[in-house]
Amino acid sequence: MKSIITTKNVNVFYGQTQALKNVNLNVPENRITALIGPSGCGKSTFLRCLNRMNDTVEGCRVTGEILLDGVDIYDRNIDEVLLRARVGMVFQKPNPFPKSIYDNVAYGPRIHGLAANKDALDEIVLTSLEKAGLLKEVQDRLHSSGTGLSGGQQQRLCIARAMAVQPDIILMDEPCSALDPIATAKVEELLDELKQNYSIVIVTHSMQQAARVSQKTAFFHLGEIVEIGDTESLFTSPADERTQGYITGRFG
Repeated sequence: MKSIITTKNVNVFYGQTQALKNVNLNVPENRITALIGPSGCGKSTFLRCLNRMNDTVEGCRVTGEILLDGVDIYDRNIDEVLLRARVGMVFQKPNPFPKSIYDNVAYGPRIHGLAANKDALDEIVLTSLEKAGLLKEVQDRLHSSGTGLSGGQQQRLCIARAMAVQPDIILMDEPCSALDPIATAKVEELLDELKQNYSIVIVTHSMQQAARVSQKTAFFHLGEIVEIGDTESLFTSPADERTQGYITGRFG
């Protein structure tokens, strides 16, 4: 199976503190990879390495190699703005801009010059909302504020916004932790459809969610990857007793 991202011996330091140790992980194309593990184990830190969001954290140092289609994303010639268009991000709390629903989705394509004219921009906005499963719910109020939507709708708006710049990869940092079960189910259904066209990496606290949505799972503990595998086999017959302990709830 083709990997779209390959990481080799990735270490992350915040000042003197080492947050990640020698992380090696391949992210397969058009699959969902889940990162699980207790709080503070490094999974969100690792996720933020994949689009250089850690660059914005003072005193943060990343070593090792992160290759996107064979190119090191930490190379000094890489434009991180373009990188973040290719590797989109959806955060834990829905964070729509204080703009209209339309402008939330149109924001990225405008910045990156992806639409030649208003018709082309309309097309991108409507297609992205459709892909995010939101168009039917908002089509008659595209010019009302995105912040007026429910939490689950706001999160799908943020997914539409990430998709509007035509990324290859979408990173999701606990995208359902602020949502109720019904909104969560909608986002999970959406993930299943999105993996036809995108490679997705999701950090989740919910092992049930990882088991439901992902095809590959990596278990992080104390800044290291303890075990990586096909999701079903990792949950049913983990190779490492720490994985077993975490999955059965003996520690967390």
